[in-house]
Amino acid sequence: MSLATPVLPALRIGRLTIESPVVLAPMAGITNRAFRRLCREYGSAGLEAGGASGASTLYVNEMVTSRALVERNERTMQLISHDPDESPRSVQLYSVDPVTAGQAARILVSEDRTDHIDLNFGCPVPKVTRKGGGAALPWKSELFASIVAAVVREAQPYAVPVTVKMRVGIDAEHVTYLDAARRAEAEGAAAVALHARTAAQAYSGTADWSAIARLKEAVGIPVLGNGDIFSAEDALRMVAETGCDGVVVGRGCLGRPWLFTDLAAAFAGSPARVQPTLREVTDTLRRHAAYLVDFHDGDELRGCRDIRKHIAWYLKGFPAGSQVRHQLALVDSLQALDDLIGGMDLDAPWPGEAAEGQRGRAGSPRVVALPDGWLRSRELNAEQQRLVAEAELDTSGG
Repeated sequence: MSLATPVLPALRIGRLTIESPVVLAPMAGITNRAFRRLCREYGSAGLEAGGASGASTLYVNEMVTSRALVERNERTMQLISHDPDESPRSVQLYSVDPVTAGQAARILVSEDRTDHIDLNFGCPVPKVTRKGGGAALPWKSELFASIVAAVVREAQPYAVPVTVKMRVGIDAEHVTYLDAARRAEAEGAAAVALHARTAAQAYSGTADWSAIARLKEAVGIPVLGNGDIFSAEDALRMVAETGCDGVVVGRGCLGRPWLFTDLAAAFAGSPARVQPTLREVTDTLRRHAAYLVDFHDGDELRGCRDIRKHIAWYLKGFPAGSQVRHQLALVDSLQALDDLIGGMDLDAPWPGEAAEGQRGRAGSPRVVALPDGWLRSRELNAEQQRLVAEAELDTSGG
């Protein structure tokens, strides 16, 4: 039997070759070692279904701040840990200061803690943008370029590629992505990923995929498209419409790690898709919970607390009563989880349309919280410099 024809060539990011051109978007509190393990297992299954080989997908860990990494914060060091068989290892770094960013990158590469560094300039969370960080930062073009340059300078001697994730801009009147991508390329970034929304949109409305197409025409490095990919068919359509070199998937895989089976198969040219029964979904949920317990060094209560936020995503569209859902959202042990799962109608088939579509937060458009006078100039003044220094928080999203 002849093998299917891949939809895209392998994604090349520096020295890394990603056979399936898919990236798991870093999501705060989600893409820890446990969830990445689950996604890798499903991605590998999709490659086998499609007859492909090699590294299945680039699975990026949840973002860490450069300051916390330099200070070797205990939680941060746990977040950048990888499974022994995880390859390539990928870390997303958030920074507002070139010096600290460079120091953090030096730790990652000189201590052999990663094979790839992604820089976060896409976070729309108000507590970050109001101090000039995240999606607000590319507006200050020289600061943006200096951070990228500092990280690339440290990573290059170790052949660790650096990529940049960004948004279209702050709002429709303050668009930054084309200028920022060109600057990132000039400073040595190996690829750029665009979430095709502004910070003002956050996760609301519809992503403007035409911006991805324009970005593809503007730079010579690989362009990855992000926004509104909730199925393999969405990913194929994005590639067809924009010409992007690969896709970044975030909310679409929440409670649905088998999306990586579908994506790997689809990009390998295979029609294989996963439509699990409730039994198969709860088996995955249970495995995810066990992996979280392992991630938390055997602390069952912490692992079970961590799985709670995933429950509604896993059960989306399935006939599980409100009482069971409520009890699952309070689960405090693996045995309690097993007992609740055992009382469900596990033979329920995949619910089809009810389980498809958007997952995770959407919200409404908003006015972006910014430092006073931020939009008056593309350069930093002294007061803004002080505020930006405070923007490197322990937590954010993006």
